[in-house]
Amino acid sequence: MTLARVLRQAAVVVVAAVFAFPLYWVVVTAFNSHGGVFSIPPNFVPSFHTGAFDYVVTHTHWFRYVANTFFIAISTVVLVVATSAMAGYALAELNFKGSGFFFLMVVGVMMLPAQALLIPQYAVALHLHLLDSYTIQIIPFAASTFGIFLFRQFFKSLPREYVEAARLEGASHLRYIWKVALPLARPAVFTVVLLTFIGSWNQFQWPLIMTTSHAVQPIEVALSHYTQTFEENWRKLTSAVLLALLPIVLLFVLLQRHIVAGVAGRDAGVNA
Repeated sequence: MTLARVLRQAAVVVVAAVFAFPLYWVVVTAFNSHGGVFSIPPNFVPSFHTGAFDYVVTHTHWFRYVANTFFIAISTVVLVVATSAMAGYALAELNFKGSGFFFLMVVGVMMLPAQALLIPQYAVALHLHLLDSYTIQIIPFAASTFGIFLFRQFFKSLPREYVEAARLEGASHLRYIWKVALPLARPAVFTVVLLTFIGSWNQFQWPLIMTTSHAVQPIEVALSHYTQTFEENWRKLTSAVLLALLPIVLLFVLLQRHIVAGVAGRDAGVNA
């Protein structure tokens, strides 16, 4: 092993440690005792006190917030996969006038900052009486430009023989999508599912503006409430943060191989 390679690996370890330390400190704080949080010198080893976790689960509306977040995230994932698959298939396989223009429009929408549209979107939601509901947290995110782009690329890479064989069997476009194209584009499906779920789970600005009732708000908004409720009790706040992170971490661990394959275009290839 050369000196240059050793230095590169050492640099990678140092950078990884710098980025991982804040999360590690959250873990240490959440499992620490009340006095240990403010001890000097600080204790860098978790004490594994679980009282803060018990308090968050039993003395707050934690399960309500979690149920809201799961419902919103899963509903959004289902709608995004369905709309992205159909739109991606249309742009990849159907020859219609203006298909190239519509594809450029999809790519262009990806470049728009979401904050620039907040005021007109709020006005529309107000006039449609959608504020403070599950609907306003799901329907605006039921289509994904990234999902459409990714499915279009995967569907274009599939051999034409599959489409022709399906047509000879009398299969409709929808049947071909669900029975043939989607199973072959599993890396794209897993990628869209994971990124959509994470994006929906981490939504904060949108539900904070569009909702006011705790009955429909997701976990990220709850964490902002906890910063006021728990005040200086960092153990309870960091415990809530770790509980909110757990589903995302588990999902990423389970699907990380598929998301790498999906983004890299492996197994199916990516065509322009």
